[in-house]
Amino acid sequence: MKINDFKTIDDILDFAIEEEQKAVDLYTSLAANARNSASRLTFEDFIREEMYHKEKLMKMKNEKHFDLHPAKVQEMKLSDYTTKIKPSPEMTFGEALLYAMEKEKAAFKLYTHLAGKAQTPELKDVFKALAQEESNHKLHFEIEYDEHVLSED
Repeated sequence: MKINDFKTIDDILDFAIEEEQKAVDLYTSLAANARNSASRLTFEDFIREEMYHKEKLMKMKNEKHFDLHPAKVQEMKLSDYTTKIKPSPEMTFGEALLYAMEKEKAAFKLYTHLAGKAQTPELKDVFKALAQEESNHKLHFEIEYDEHVLSED
């Protein structure tokens, strides 16, 4: 789906729901192929988090409730210095976290861009809230990377 394909709030929410499901699918695959129980448990936590976000978006769509109040989150910028990684079930834990950071950063940029282009305050609030969710996800992955990958060196 391209930015120009978003004609309604439902289009935006459908896109976001689909992206959350893609993340669930990837983390499910990574958990199944994890080399140790700690990595598996971390991926299972990510699965639960993404499923929660998907449910939240589905509820927002079904109830037509768009009274959102985005907040600021600290930006660590760790992922700004990572390389492009293609997702695969054979990824290491560190590669999966780097991929997740890139994915969340791209989604944040997309939703921020869309918020700037929104024609109504309601759409602007939806995009800002979606951007905030992605920012929170990215920060979570950065902390995981810092605590579990960088500390192994």
